[in-house]
Amino acid sequence: MRKLIVSTIMSLDGYVEGPGRNVMALPMDGFFDEHNLERQRAADTLLLGATTYMGLKGYWPAVAENPAVSPAVANTPDVADLHRETGQRNNEMRKFVVSDSLTEDDTAPWTDTTTIVRRADAHEVVAELKDQPGKDILMFGSRTLWNDLLVAGLIDELYLMVGHAVLGEGTPAFSTGPVPPLQLVDTRRRDGSDNVLLHYKVVNRDA
Repeated sequence: MRKLIVSTIMSLDGYVEGPGRNVMALPMDGFFDEHNLERQRAADTLLLGATTYMGLKGYWPAVAENPAVSPAVANTPDVADLHRETGQRNNEMRKFVVSDSLTEDDTAPWTDTTTIVRRADAHEVVAELKDQPGKDILMFGSRTLWNDLLVAGLIDELYLMVGHAVLGEGTPAFSTGPVPPLQLVDTRRRDGSDNVLLHYKVVNRDA
């Protein structure tokens, strides 16, 4: 059985979005970008909520073609290859988006690699995906979806990058559902970054 992995960033006070659902309030630095590419290299499938899917779709295809359109590359040109590879992998990876509102018309230019899953079918589809051969299944963002799957016992590991920003309010990382026990596997830092990466394994409550 392959693993379902969540990779997300949150503020020091536990928010994945700032006021007004502003994700740009979080310190998404080079360490964050490098880690996400590392996780992509270990995966062959993306599982996303509709908001995250539309955000990635609206950004990465253009960066794959020309990394210079990325503000991060404009500020630091030597990360162009990292952003190009990230964009290319986002284009090529198989994608499942959980939504009751999206249609095939909403998926271009990712139509050929996208499967839309209705919310009522999400748990069954995810369980089936985990039973298939392959590399990791990876989730970026998608806070509502991964919290639901976490409570349902379908998430295997969490990579939580804790940023140095204190937002005061916003969208909390965890919902009010009963979170299963988490076991700390590793912590990482990178020189030049004030962010800390926490890697947790979700403990199987039936084990």
